[in-house]
Amino acid sequence: MDATTVTDPTAQRRLTILLSVCIFFSVLNGTMFNVSLPDIARQFHLLPSQVSWVVSGYIVIFAIGSVTYGRLADSYPVRNLIALGLVLFNTGSLVGFLSQWYPMLVAGRIIQAAGSGSIPALAMLIATRYFPAEIKGRVLGIIASTVAFGGGIGPVLGGYITGTFHWRFLFMLSTITLLTLPSLRRHLPSETARGGSFDVAGALLMAAAISSLLLFITLGLWWVLPVAAGFALWFLVHIRQRETPFVSPDLFRNRHYRNMIITGFLVVGTIFGMMFMTPLMLRALNGLGTERIGLVMFPGAMSAALFGTVGGKLVDRKGSIPLVYTGLVLLGTGFVLLSLVAGRSPWIISLTLIVCYVGFSFMQSSLAHTVSGTLPRNQMGVGMGMYNLFFFMSGAFSAALIGRVLDVTKGHAPVNPLAAGEIAGPYSNLFLLLACSIAIAAVLFHHTFRGAGGTSAPSLRQKA
Repeated sequence: MDATTVTDPTAQRRLTILLSVCIFFSVLNGTMFNVSLPDIARQFHLLPSQVSWVVSGYIVIFAIGSVTYGRLADSYPVRNLIALGLVLFNTGSLVGFLSQWYPMLVAGRIIQAAGSGSIPALAMLIATRYFPAEIKGRVLGIIASTVAFGGGIGPVLGGYITGTFHWRFLFMLSTITLLTLPSLRRHLPSETARGGSFDVAGALLMAAAISSLLLFITLGLWWVLPVAAGFALWFLVHIRQRETPFVSPDLFRNRHYRNMIITGFLVVGTIFGMMFMTPLMLRALNGLGTERIGLVMFPGAMSAALFGTVGGKLVDRKGSIPLVYTGLVLLGTGFVLLSLVAGRSPWIISLTLIVCYVGFSFMQSSLAHTVSGTLPRNQMGVGMGMYNLFFFMSGAFSAALIGRVLDVTKGHAPVNPLAAGEIAGPYSNLFLLLACSIAIAAVLFHHTFRGAGGTSAPSLRQKA
């Protein structure tokens, strides 16, 4: 067993708890600010496009940070990197809490994101690098449960804090993560820096390409798309010329890894699309207010939190590949059912959402486990960082695409003949589209791993 593997059961439990706390507040910080945007806009007299930077600016820096920390983890000790991330995260929280002007508020969110981006990237890396293979799935399952719980409770908690106190106190909630820092440094393995040069130019080019693309996705600025394409092309030329590039071209020559990134993008995009579209549907078709919408979605989020741990244990026992298939079936079934029940009783919708959320929890733990198994150890950090990058980009892309489709398809008849009337048409059709995306992902995944049987992805590492 590798010298950096955490073998002590007590240390494993404590490290898992510490990672869960950090991930919970990282996810919470990303979701609870959405409900405070109207209050922030009113206080600073902002247009919707201006106040959106509280969210979009955070997403851009967070996504870039997840790759950067993953790349740095291939050369520098993880416990030093996560300490840096937590310090930046809490520094940004303090700046945001004290902000008296909108630019200072945005600066606080950007500093937060620069630190928070370390948490999902390094947490997944810690789970896949430092835990023994026989419990790796269980740890990833707990992480998946924590993400689902944070995502489910974030809007509810954000609305309560903003309404009862003030949106500034959303920033202070995140400072709890600073308390985990001493214990994280104590329980993470001590490593020495492996050295090697850091490709600053490559990192900046990739940051420029990603920032431009996410700005296009989130704000719909069409002129930014060719700019993003230009930076992306420049980045590809650059990494082919560097001896030690920011991202090695070999990473994407790995067929298993490349196909898993595409599969993950398709699957995660549907999940984020469902989370984005369902509240809009409940408001438009069922006339529900914010609190009742939260109640309809809450059982699904809690189901995901519960079954994430179950899914992780199944990964350890049965392998990650069968669980990916299970998650795909549940998601596809859930989306087809949602296309049937759109516009019907909110509680029927709530029960149907449970199917989707359970599929989501199975996919989260099994996808990360499968991706990690396609990577050699020296590319684990940047590989998992890129996985996290595409994870969050798929969410931004899905929300923007669904929003635009809904804008132009009002009054369209449903394709599904069993849908609840013409009023449900746009939502019913979009849920069928999400089901089609799951079908494409399933075909790609089966083509990539056919013949692997019930094995987990780590057994495929030598074939990649």
